[in-house]
Amino acid sequence: MYFSASYDQARGRFLAAAAGRDARLRSFRNGTGLGAAGEELRTDVACLDGAAGSGPGDRGAALVLVSGTHGAEGFAGSACQLRFLTEFDPASVPGLSVVLVHALNPFGFSHQRRVDEDNVDINRNFVDHGRVPVNEGYAALHPLLLPADWGGPAQAAADEKILLHVAEAGERATQLAITAGQYDHPDGLFYGGTAPCWSNVTWRSIIQEHLVGYDRIAYIDLHTGLGARGAAEPIFRGGTDAAAHTRARAWYGPALTDSDDGTSSSTRIGGNSAQALMEELPDVELTAITLEFGTQDALTVLRALQADNWLWQRGTRADEERAAGIRALMRDAFAPEDDQWRAEILDRGGKMIGRAVAGLTGAPAPASLS
Repeated sequence: MYFSASYDQARGRFLAAAAGRDARLRSFRNGTGLGAAGEELRTDVACLDGAAGSGPGDRGAALVLVSGTHGAEGFAGSACQLRFLTEFDPASVPGLSVVLVHALNPFGFSHQRRVDEDNVDINRNFVDHGRVPVNEGYAALHPLLLPADWGGPAQAAADEKILLHVAEAGERATQLAITAGQYDHPDGLFYGGTAPCWSNVTWRSIIQEHLVGYDRIAYIDLHTGLGARGAAEPIFRGGTDAAAHTRARAWYGPALTDSDDGTSSSTRIGGNSAQALMEELPDVELTAITLEFGTQDALTVLRALQADNWLWQRGTRADEERAAGIRALMRDAFAPEDDQWRAEILDRGGKMIGRAVAGLTGAPAPASLS
């Protein structure tokens, strides 16, 4: 019901639902390219002020929901936002404002890629580019992750070496080397870029325009691709005060995980989007999580990312049959066309958002989100 078939359709439905709630709308155009169907690429922001005592000037509480940081993962995030706009009225919770950011990476969303128009992983881009993190483990794996062919002997040989690396170094260490973020291989996976990308600059603009003045912010960045299929895992992403982790634990309960202590399906990463909130709003009480919805096993997801990267770096998108097959791999890895999975995501995602509303405001979790 809430899942869309394309970025363009998702955007239209989001804007219509936001207008139906009398939201204040702001659109940011990405002028570097067009979408898969030739459409303009935009990140849209919908702001809803609740009952008295909310809004930036009143220094209340704001719930922030972001979709499409990793473009292809935007289908689930957009569906959760659409359900929220349709079924929940922020005015029912005094002191609550809501800021919904739709398609932070519109290029990736439209082209069903995880990265942006420059092959940059947005969630590895929020770093000091004068002193980027060093990832020595990735360099040895890069040639294996981007073989000379796809479906041929080079890929088969690379797969054998990757499996050997996993056997020798361990699955977690291999995952860390691949996914932590790297800044030396522009044609590689999890590339963090050499400068703030368009989505980075846009996100900081959104923060300054729509989030300055709040005392408390609950931040949920909606993702897919890690964890057990259909699970909704809240992964702690930080805060600006020492009590942030304790507060997040109180809100989300034992389901809360943390990449820094090894309890999450994600390894420790540098440069995620919550970093911008901490930098731009150092005095706000911030409670930030990534809400990760599981899809396929880790190897299947990695295979889809490899195939997609190979297609854009070494293949030809004019080979429509192969390109369509790789797009199908990406869709299965990040937005399965599975009614049961979709129902689980909407249900479990809604409950986690409800917990954020309750924790942020002290009010009971809204019935529409429980």
